[in-house]
Amino acid sequence: FNHSRETHPSIPHTTMMKTACLLALAGSAAAFAPASSGTASTAMNAFTADSMPGALAPMGFFDPLGFAEKADEKTLKRYREAEVTHGRVAMLAALGFLVGEAVEGSSFLFDAQISGPAITHFTQVPGGWDAIIVAFIGSAEAQRAQIGWVAPADASYDQPGLLRDDYYPGDIGFDPLGLRPEDPEELDLMITKELQNGRLAMLAAAGFLAQEAVDGKGIIEHFSS
Repeated sequence: FNHSRETHPSIPHTTMMKTACLLALAGSAAAFAPASSGTASTAMNAFTADSMPGALAPMGFFDPLGFAEKADEKTLKRYREAEVTHGRVAMLAALGFLVGEAVEGSSFLFDAQISGPAITHFTQVPGGWDAIIVAFIGSAEAQRAQIGWVAPADASYDQPGLLRDDYYPGDIGFDPLGLRPEDPEELDLMITKELQNGRLAMLAAAGFLAQEAVDGKGIIEHFSS
């Protein structure tokens, strides 16, 4: 992080709240990330900590707090669904930070009036457009829930967010480029790559958010200063 001694205006509390709300809804962005479809992974039939993809040397299966040990198969699938979805959103977010700030003042959108740190961009969107964006995200998120989750009326009250038995976490059937391998081992390798990139992106996006909130400077501005 760049620890400049210059003074910068702090990010307004309302700006941070609106940004947080947008990111919370952005789970639907998973619909735009490569996902598996069709034949399931080798881990589908026995979804356990020992068989699920995502572990790499030297860390192996990293679970220092023992969440996986205490989880049954249904809970473990929910954990993986949350991880892969947040990872996909974070990959888009990390890229969005850089692209949004790089085209600042030159974009054809909204008369190129949106400027400043990326965490303030959403609050600068003209009235009406922000509602359209939120509605689009909500619609995509609802579709993802219909694909993978048991209807609330059919799930027990103590099992909210229960996934369907035939649903593999993250498999929303979106593969327009046909990148999904047919070989189960190659598929597990691709899933592991996506997870690793998503984990890195979550750290990167969190770092971007924290840095911009601290000094009010954009990430691109930090790179160029």
